[in-house]
Amino acid sequence: MIDNHFKKNQWIKRTIIGIPYFWLVIFILIPFLVILKISISEATWGTPPYKPLLQFLGNHIVQFNIHLENYQILSDMIYRYSFLQSLKLASLSTLSCLLLGYPMAYYIARQDEHLQTRLILLILLPFWTSFLLRVYAWVGILSPSGFFNTLLMEVGILSEPLRFLYTPGAALVGMVYCYLPFMILPLYASLNKFDFSLLEAAADLGSKPLRAFWQITLPLTRPGIVGGCVLVFIPSFGEFVIPELLGGSKTFMLGKVIWVEFFTNRDWPVAACLAVLMVLFLVIPLVLLQKRQGS
Repeated sequence: MIDNHFKKNQWIKRTIIGIPYFWLVIFILIPFLVILKISISEATWGTPPYKPLLQFLGNHIVQFNIHLENYQILSDMIYRYSFLQSLKLASLSTLSCLLLGYPMAYYIARQDEHLQTRLILLILLPFWTSFLLRVYAWVGILSPSGFFNTLLMEVGILSEPLRFLYTPGAALVGMVYCYLPFMILPLYASLNKFDFSLLEAAADLGSKPLRAFWQITLPLTRPGIVGGCVLVFIPSFGEFVIPELLGGSKTFMLGKVIWVEFFTNRDWPVAACLAVLMVLFLVIPLVLLQKRQGS
């Protein structure tokens, strides 16, 4: 009877553990394999706009239509430029969110529990509004007749409106605004577990606040920093909506290139190839980082 009870508990544990893996297989692994299959197909006119990988020509003859030349797309200047532009904006967004989010998370972690709850609620409050609506609001703020230009002209800083909208800087502002909570929350979770009495002990031993921050606070909150940077960098790298609404034609990021190839040019193999390369570029460093932390 004890053996049956043990087997039942093992079955329950395996079921609970297996549900997330089943979810990952159905909604991540299988779609990725479909995209991978399209990426090595040959483009053609029709529906779908690519040839099948296997074609039966009769008389037991099978033709393989594997088109690996698609993966030479990064030799094209347009795709290489969009990749570098995405890397640049994603890196700047992540760094800006870190510089803004760390002091905010630090301040929240130093407050009492009731005030912490209210401040975290204010951080999460923008998520109750549509993402598209929040991004589109910046169009009115940054437009030539918008709030920002009007304010600067009212106080006498500007004599005529400047072009803030449809620039890479506008896209950067929108990305920082939208993804800043993703940086603050992991940092707050890490700082909330931090023992601030260590800073008092360091001060008693003659350590200056800046030195204590670099040698104590920053190393002990590194998991929050890594988690926040990952949560901001990954969606920023493949962002499409924000550059499209705020960045204009000069902000030619990889997400927009994939959208153009899929829906305008109908070159699904090239678009799928770009998507696969983007996923590999984002996943491989995460796997290496996880192995390094686990070792």
